Amino acid sequence: MSKPKIEGSFVALITPFNEDGSVDFGAFETLLQFQAENGTSAVLIMGSTGEVSMLSAEERKAIIHRTAKFRQGDMKIFFGCTGNNTDTTIDYVRYAQDNGADGAIIAAPAYICAPESDIESYFLEVADATDLPLGIYNNPPRVKSDLHWTSLLRIFKHPNYVVHKESTTRVGQVAQVLAGNPDVSVMCCDSPNLGLVVPTMSLGGHGTANMTGNLAPAKLAEISRPWKNGDDAARFRAAYQHLLPLLHYTYSAINPVAVKSLMKAIGLPAGNLRRPLRDLQGDALQNGIRIVNELGLSKKYGFKG
Repeated sequence: MSKPKIEGSFVALITPFNEDGSVDFGAFETLLQFQAENGTSAVLIMGSTGEVSMLSAEERKAIIHRTAKFRQGDMKIFFGCTGNNTDTTIDYVRYAQDNGADGAIIAAPAYICAPESDIESYFLEVADATDLPLGIYNNPPRVKSDLHWTSLLRIFKHPNYVVHKESTTRVGQVAQVLAGNPDVSVMCCDSPNLGLVVPTMSLGGHGTANMTGNLAPAKLAEISRPWKNGDDAARFRAAYQHLLPLLHYTYSAINPVAVKSLMKAIGLPAGNLRRPLRDLQGDALQNGIRIVNELGLSKKYGFKG
């Protein structure tokens, strides 16, 4: 039986903090409502955009427990559940399932640089340990380990996998995954420097797993809509080219420095970055504010100038 596929914009949400550095759960609820009201299909809480590697285990579980209760309509809530080893990842995934998550996204554990065969076994072992819908984030720039499309297609035969997010520069990899017709939603990172959005959507991709949707959710929902005909391609081209200045800006500093600094500057509830990361200042920040204003986002969403 075919699994229901997530299509459209899958936004990797920031983690908002209070002035004292604690997690701001009121802001989380506001941000989730903002996403739901602007066409976002699903959100990922505690991905790399959510500064997950700098959250304690207690904070991670508190975020899962509380934000899963902030469900907004049909928008799915997934959680980043990658641990530093297989058992820790399984523990987070099971905790997410027990607390009402719609799914979990997992990547290879960072820093250990495990060989591909070990990472393939890791993804399958995690999937065997839960009934929660899962997604794979193939993200070698962050975690070093990289999965070839042949490994991915083997993993996607497991019934618990429903999403694949690709974050390499290999268009051929995306093409081979889609040609294999796995029963998962194939999505890509929205980085214009990686250059995957246009080929992924043109080859039959199901959407984007993006971070720029923190700032422009409606436009990302438009860019992330699957192509059904030539009109969709023309609509996509106009929306993508229009938003290119913001896409380049959000990747102008290590994720999520630019996006979170800009959110705070325009009045979205974001708080500070967690140290050692620091907010953008001066011309770097002003450039982002200029882009938001020129694209009409301040007027559309009521951002402060």
